[in-house]
Order: sequence, then structure tokens, then C-alpha cells
Amino acid sequence: MRNLSNYFVEGLQGAGKSTMVKRLAEQLPEYKVFREGDYSPVELAWCAYVTKMQYQDILKRYSSMENEIDGKTIVEGDHRIICYTRILTDVVGFHKDLEQYEIYNGNLEKDSFEKIILECYQKWNGQGQIFECSIFQNIIENQILYLMMSDEEILDFYCRLKHVLSGKQFQIIYLDVDDIRSTVELIKKERSDENGNELWFPLMTRYVEESPYGKAHPLHGMDGLIIHLERRKSLEHRIINEIFKDHTIIAKSKDYNLNELFWSNT
Repeated sequence: MRNLSNYFVEGLQGAGKSTMVKRLAEQLPEYKVFREGDYSPVELAWCAYVTKMQYQDILKRYSSMENEIDGKTIVEGDHRIICYTRILTDVVGFHKDLEQYEIYNGNLEKDSFEKIILECYQKWNGQGQIFECSIFQNIIENQILYLMMSDEEILDFYCRLKHVLSGKQFQIIYLDVDDIRSTVELIKKERSDENGNELWFPLMTRYVEESPYGKAHPLHGMDGLIIHLERRKSLEHRIINEIFKDHTIIAKSKDYNLNELFWSNT
């Protein structure tokens, strides 16, 4: 396997990103892995991004949890990044409260959102790192569903991101899903509790339905989710082909040999 400095594992929901990250980590034990929800130096999904003053206010509101919050907080310049979804607590409303400090879900205007992302990548000079969902999924979902950006606007953003990444060593591993509907049906079952109650699907459909884009079109239930994911897949393929082609390995979702995949691209 060739030893590139950094890997970004991407693909639609259910494509097998977590499994790919696990397998890569086993092959490259010296690499540092950033999974979705962890602190990531390049992407802030599932984290609260707050000023020092906001952070002190949060500690006052949740004084009984100060140690837990502090243990999941990283200082970056004038800001604090709280990995709040990694904090287990029975305190009612804690996670919902901190969700307002995410940079996603329309909490920031387009220019502010893009500025933060581009600055994260500009400052990043990592070596030997593996990232899950850090370059496409969460950014593009926010751009489509909440900022309601056109494909051309999103492509323009990724052109600027490529410029920021110039000279940095990275490879995108894109897990391609052929049949989106069948994949969604499968993960509906996989991501259910022991009683068969679906956990992921209701949250995902509500996320799409209640977004500005979902309301404007409108998108409902399974069909609405498929429409959204089909657009996302088409757009991600354009970004790869037009911008990151030389930095991307495409693998068929859940149907690849990891070693052959890399050897064939050496």
C-alpha cells in the first residue's frame, strides 16, 4: 500500500465509510484517526464552536459538568471547540443547547461558514492522518440543505478549497453507492434498536424535510431523502472529476479489496 500522508474517506450515508476508516487504521496503526464527532483540525461537525466568553457562559450554565466539558474542549486561538456529542449526560437540554453553537444547520451565513472551513484547512499541516466525512459530507449537506447554494456555488467553494490545499499531501477515498434506495433500506434496518425501532431513518428524513431546501421543494420521507442523496452524489462526482480527480481513488461501496485498491493506483 502506498504511504500517502493523509486520507479523507467519503461517500453517501451507508457507503461503508466507518468500516473503511477502521480497516485503514488497522493497516496503518501509526496514523491518527479522526472519526465523525471527534475533534478534527479541519472540520467541526458535531462540535460547538464558541468564543472564550461563550465558553465561560456555558460553564456557568452547566457548572456541575465543568470537568466533563473541559475534558472535551480544544483551544484554537480565540475559540473553543467542544466535542459536546461525546459527552454522556442526563442533564436535560444540554445537547440541544450546545447544538446552537455548531457552524452547520444554517447557524452561520454562507460567507462566515466558508471562511471558517477554509481557515481550518489553511492552518492544517497534518501528517499521517485519516479523516471520516471531513471534506464532503457535512460541508455539502449544509451547503445544499441549509444555505441553499447552487451546484455552481458549491463547485466554486471547492475550487477555493483545492487552492488552500495546494502543496498539502492528501488522498480522497470515495466509496461509491450504485443503488441509493437499496442502501438506505439496508441501513434503516442496521441502525435500529434491539426491538426493531428505527433510529437513524426518522432523524435523517426529518433533517432533510425540515431544512430550508427540503421545505422549498418539498422533500418528504424516503422519496425526498433519495432525491437529496441523488443530487449529492451527482455533485460529489462533479467535484471529484472537475477539481480533485488527481487526488481521488473511487471504490465500489462495500465491494473492494483494500490492498488491490491501493496497488492498482500506485
